[in-house]
Amino acid sequence: MATGVAALWSHRNALRILVHRDLAVKYQRSVLGYLWSLIEPLGLGAVYYFVFGVLYAQDTGRHLGEAAGSYPLYLIAGIFAWQWASSAFSEATGALTGQARLITVLNVPREIFPVGRVAGRFAEYVAGLPILVGVAAVYALRGRIDPGVSLLALPLALLVQATLLVGVALLLSAVNVLMRDVERVMRLVIRLLFYATPIIYPLSLVRDSSAPGWLKALYELNPLVGIMQLHHAAWYPDEFPDARLLVTSIVGSLLVLVAGWLAFHRLEPAVLKEL
Repeated sequence: MATGVAALWSHRNALRILVHRDLAVKYQRSVLGYLWSLIEPLGLGAVYYFVFGVLYAQDTGRHLGEAAGSYPLYLIAGIFAWQWASSAFSEATGALTGQARLITVLNVPREIFPVGRVAGRFAEYVAGLPILVGVAAVYALRGRIDPGVSLLALPLALLVQATLLVGVALLLSAVNVLMRDVERVMRLVIRLLFYATPIIYPLSLVRDSSAPGWLKALYELNPLVGIMQLHHAAWYPDEFPDARLLVTSIVGSLLVLVAGWLAFHRLEPAVLKEL
């Protein structure tokens, strides 16, 4: 892995060019261009705010705690982070099959293609950060939130999430070349993960529920649970994950990265033959 990381770093300019090309191709025929990367999560946030912040405001407020008075910020922080994850999951499956000609022509590490998809979606997340910061500033001026040292949770969240997404991207991109059903399965998995992760609802809602203990423990094994808690904790310190959940997310993400890297290199000869 150390050799592979060094190879990726030596080809970082190629990675930058690939990311720039993917973004340009994705939005080249769009009138609004990059604004679409903001419109979709903001639209989803508006829908969920109407459902949980208006129709079920009383039930939602009981579990949100300090976030009850600034629920739109809670939603945006979670949905922006989720858009990066879900887009990376869905696009990583076709990272190799959709660029077969480039892979066979360019003399670059093949890992650069799935990693490039993760990096491209991260660029879209960064484009939405000014909106997130702007909304947070409004609530801070109103005294609804008081961010401080807790903001350091955001870089940690981004680092752990990037680790997880790169591992998943490496695994999915290689397996999808050999089994094209992976792309279809991931559509269902992504939908299930959205509701099995505290994005639009607080983790306390799950912990206080009447669900069996084993189911709650299984729920928290999902690395995205701790990652989303870190995203929320940047603005709401009380949401910072406890030591067990934090270790689960960090170790789980590292294990996924190692597994994805090993699987990618183990399958690489068969993938190149198939391409």
